[in-house]
Amino acid sequence: MKLRIKGDSLRLRLTRAEVQSLADSGSVEEHVHIGPQEELIYRLRRVTGRAPLGATFADGVIEIHVSEQAADRWCTSDLVTLDHTQQQGNVNLRIVVEKDWACLAPREDEDESDNFRHPKDRSAAK
Repeated sequence: MKLRIKGDSLRLRLTRAEVQSLADSGSVEEHVHIGPQEELIYRLRRVTGRAPLGATFADGVIEIHVSEQAADRWCTSDLVTLDHTQQQGNVNLRIVVEKDWACLAPREDEDESDNFRHPKDRSAAK
């Protein structure tokens, strides 16, 4: 799972296995070790009774929560993107969760074997 942070926006991109894990177990998470004693955790978790997407941050953990209904629809369909703007006071945080497509031009340093096939990829099916 990839995390992109830019201004007041968070974007997660998930591989096929990560989408399946969200569907099966209800969560996916990654750890970024910043030092021997410090890490940032980012997590996508399926929840009941909330807005389609939301985010919290506490104790070094960014948690994006997705409603069960939105998660089920996203995990089991060709829908690529979930997008929501969370408003708290005068802060508008844009949250995007996407299925991660393989790049059209291969990258030497990146394994994209579990990514979703790019719709413009005309090569043999992956």
